[in-house]
Amino acid sequence: MKHCQVFNMAISGLGTHSISLFFYVIFATFLHKGKTTQGQNLVTNNVSVVEGETAIISCRVKNNDDSVIQLLNPNRQTIYFRDVRPLKDSRFQLVNFSDNELLVSLSNVSLSDEGRYVCQLYTDPPQEAYADITVLVPPGNPILESREEIVSEGNETEITCTAMGSKPASTIKWMKGDQPLQGEATVEELYDRMFTVTSRLRLTVSKEDDGVAVICIIDHPAVKDFQAQKYLEVQYKPEVQIVVEFPEGLTREGENLELTCKAKGKPQPHQINWLKVDDDFPSHAVITGSDLFIENLNKSYNGTYRCVASNLVGEAYDDYILYVYDSRADGAPQKIDHAVIGGIVAVVVFAMLCLLIVLGRYFARHKGTYFTHEAKGADDAADADTAIINAEGGHNNSDDKKEYYI
Repeated sequence: MKHCQVFNMAISGLGTHSISLFFYVIFATFLHKGKTTQGQNLVTNNVSVVEGETAIISCRVKNNDDSVIQLLNPNRQTIYFRDVRPLKDSRFQLVNFSDNELLVSLSNVSLSDEGRYVCQLYTDPPQEAYADITVLVPPGNPILESREEIVSEGNETEITCTAMGSKPASTIKWMKGDQPLQGEATVEELYDRMFTVTSRLRLTVSKEDDGVAVICIIDHPAVKDFQAQKYLEVQYKPEVQIVVEFPEGLTREGENLELTCKAKGKPQPHQINWLKVDDDFPSHAVITGSDLFIENLNKSYNGTYRCVASNLVGEAYDDYILYVYDSRADGAPQKIDHAVIGGIVAVVVFAMLCLLIVLGRYFARHKGTYFTHEAKGADDAADADTAIINAEGGHNNSDDKKEYYI
């Protein structure tokens, strides 16, 4: 009864194939009558293939004892019986056949080829192993769109990236320069398990973002390095800087002053104005475009001069504080020379040390024991009165007082 089942499977797979092949199946079946599957292992593997490419289906037998191998499609139709192809689909081609392997290629794979393929080994009972073919469909070229082409600094913009018609659904990632960003994705399921994915990115831009690339990266098993990018165009208000063209040092009475206002923005500033803060502008000051020229300076011109630049985004300014020095003023503000002061202090300290040394030596030389002859006459007197007279120098033979240092 079991062998009848084997015949039925073979006949259904062969269809109207030649009668010789059918009798071969009968012969092979009876030849293996009574053989069991002990020690025989039938193995295969799942396959993922990109639509339009070639899939390889493998049926392998370990320790085969000459049992017959065949390959069936998902509809249980025989593709190959040993090395013979009953199915009239020329996309299936024999790659290798032996007692231990049946290797078949399927070219130009389409979605209709997806499913479970059966490797079958004619034993008692028959063995089967299953190979699932998964067909991958890559998305179309990513479509990148932005809500506005030009954005002003500080404003928010929205960029969308769409990956259409893929299987499975794509994953979309965002980068701004080398900085990863997070978008909001929506997935739409189409037919035959096909998907369209759209990701929306919202970001607030600054002037530093001008010219920076925003990149939409498509992540899908069927493609690599699939991306699209857009360069941000950001408008920003001017950046203003006042540069002193003349003079290089102090501004002194009687000299001239020349200032240049440098302004950069996107778009370029369309207007540049000079004014004096909280005061009237000098009557003979000359303004030529972005340059300010004042001749014959005097102290009444002191104050803050401002350059204001504006474009479609906004305006900005820079200030220059003018202070007019006397015509006799040096080219640079007077500064305390600490080196000179240090030298003077060192000389004074050295002189004081020398003075202390001299005084010390002087006092040291005048210290000691003194012997005088003031009372010398008293020692030789016969009585007290005579001693007093001699001590006071009242006798003619007395010598002048003298003292000696020993």
